[in-house]
Amino acid sequence: MSETFPAIVAEKTGDGQKVELREVDEGFLMEGDVDIAVSHSTVNYKDALAITGKAPIIRRYPLIPGIDFAGRVIASRNDSLREGDEVILTGWGVGEGHHGGYAGRARVRGEWLVPMPEGMNGEQAMGIGTAGFTAMLCVMALEEQGVTPEMGEVLVTGATGGVGSIAVALLAAGGYEVVAVSGKADAGDYLKQLGAKEVMGREEFSGKPRPLNKARWAAAVDVVGSSTLANVLSAMKPGGVVAACGLAQGMDLPASVAPFILRGVRLIGVESVYAPPEKRLAAWRRLAGELDKEKLAAMTRHIALEDVFAAADEMMAGKVSGRLVVDIA
Repeated sequence: MSETFPAIVAEKTGDGQKVELREVDEGFLMEGDVDIAVSHSTVNYKDALAITGKAPIIRRYPLIPGIDFAGRVIASRNDSLREGDEVILTGWGVGEGHHGGYAGRARVRGEWLVPMPEGMNGEQAMGIGTAGFTAMLCVMALEEQGVTPEMGEVLVTGATGGVGSIAVALLAAGGYEVVAVSGKADAGDYLKQLGAKEVMGREEFSGKPRPLNKARWAAAVDVVGSSTLANVLSAMKPGGVVAACGLAQGMDLPASVAPFILRGVRLIGVESVYAPPEKRLAAWRRLAGELDKEKLAAMTRHIALEDVFAAADEMMAGKVSGRLVVDIA
């Protein structure tokens, strides 16, 4: 009889979905050429949407949610990976259309996996997770557009969330003057500890956007979208760059073309789910070397697999700051 392991499983019901923690065996896993003993996962905003059913993240049932995980290879039919290798997975539709990280075991395609960078372990990797990986891709996008610290202030919206928190820490470590935006009244000390020089309230970016506002920002990382992003765009300096990676406020963009044609502002979309392997490896290596491990630990809270349900509700209610690591092993 196959050994069983715990897994959170989402099942389709007549009026939605049922999500529960139960025991499954290896026969429940999907196709793949690498088997992993999962040590850690995390709770991202997309995971919270999947667990609560607030958005149609899950595309097939039954499904194990969890869009990222870290662990150790226990069986490999892939020439590039061997038993004992420590690996990271983010994206590739895992936790959406393929079983994800909320289980003691995973079976996936080897090309989806990134080797654990030197100087990083599974706990730290999931403290970073998809959110931190996306934050690094945003920083890299700004750099690719020629943004340097000498150009002026860099704005980060949704700064207490996973992407925002790590973006603040990374940019500050890179010498940028970071201004953080948050809707949490008590977030000031937390964000300044991460490296923000100033913290602004979300309400300053929530009004009806004007075509142009006073130019202030050299660059920005936006995880919110909608009118917040439109207000950010209107206040960019000439030649300013915005890396946009989220839509927490909405998918619409009630903006004018004025920032683009009168100030030469550039809006760069950042997508992390299907980022190519070479970019993934570069991002994870930089995260291992550039992200302050003490700051990462300070923004991280650990929970057990059975606590994922409550954590998802907290995240949807806007009560989570920083990162949540799910200890599975």
